[in-house]
Amino acid sequence: IRILAIGHVEAPPPSGHRPWSTNKHKKAASDLKRGQIFTKIIKESTVAARMGGGGDPNTNPRLRTAIQAAKTENMPKDNIERAIKKGTGDLEGVSYDESIYEGYGPGGAAVLVDSLTDNKNRAVSDIRHIFAKNGGSLGESGCVAWMFSKKGYIVVERAAVSEDTLMEAALEAGAEDVREDDDNYEVISAPEDFEEVKAAIEKAGIPAVAAEVTMLPQSTTSLAEKEAEQMVRLMEMLEDCDDVQKVYTNADIPEEYFE
Repeated sequence: IRILAIGHVEAPPPSGHRPWSTNKHKKAASDLKRGQIFTKIIKESTVAARMGGGGDPNTNPRLRTAIQAAKTENMPKDNIERAIKKGTGDLEGVSYDESIYEGYGPGGAAVLVDSLTDNKNRAVSDIRHIFAKNGGSLGESGCVAWMFSKKGYIVVERAAVSEDTLMEAALEAGAEDVREDDDNYEVISAPEDFEEVKAAIEKAGIPAVAAEVTMLPQSTTSLAEKEAEQMVRLMEMLEDCDDVQKVYTNADIPEEYFE
C-alpha cells in the first residue's frame, strides 16, 4: 500500500508497492463479494437520496457517485432505483446511521472506517472484534482522522497512456497533482473537482483502474512480514463486514503480501 501525501515531496514508492484501493480494485470478485458490493452501493444510494439532496443525481453529487459505482459493478437498474425510492421515502425502507471509527492496525498503522448501519451497537462490536483479532485496536474519536485529507483519487496504469497526455488532460481540468510509481499514475484533486477531472480523463480515452473520492494520508507507516500479513487480513475483514462501507489506511505494504 502506498498513498503519497498531498504537497509532500517524497521519492517514488519501492517496486511492488501499490495503494490499497488499487490492489482491491484489481482483485476478481467472487459471487459473495459481488453481493457484498451491491449491498454497500444500495446502502449508500439510500442514504445519499435521503441526506444528500433528494433522488435527482443531477443535483445530488453523492447520489451521482453512487449510481456511477453501481454502473461500474453492473448492478441491475431496478436495484438502484428501489434504493433511491427508499431514501426519498417513496418506498418503505431501513434507516441507516453513518459513523466513522478510528483505530490502529499492526505496527501502529492508522485506520479509518466508514460505517452505515441499522444497528450501531452491533457495528461497533463487530468492528472492535475485527481490530482485536488482527493485531489492532479501536481508538478514540479523533485519534487518527487528522492524518488524512479528503481528495479525489484516480489511478491509471502507466502502460495505458503517456505521462504528457495524462497530465495535460488532468491538470487542465483542475487536478492538483499527477504522481507515478513503477506501474501506475495517481491523479489527485480536490473533492469538488473530482468529477470534472474524471470526465476529462474519460473524454481523452484514458482508462482508469480506480476512481473515487477517498481519504489520503499525510504520511505512511511501513510494515513488513507478519505485520504486513496481519494488516491485509484486517483490511479485508473490515471490508467484508456488512456494516462497513469503506476503509482507509496509511499502511505501506509490499505487494506480495496481497497474494
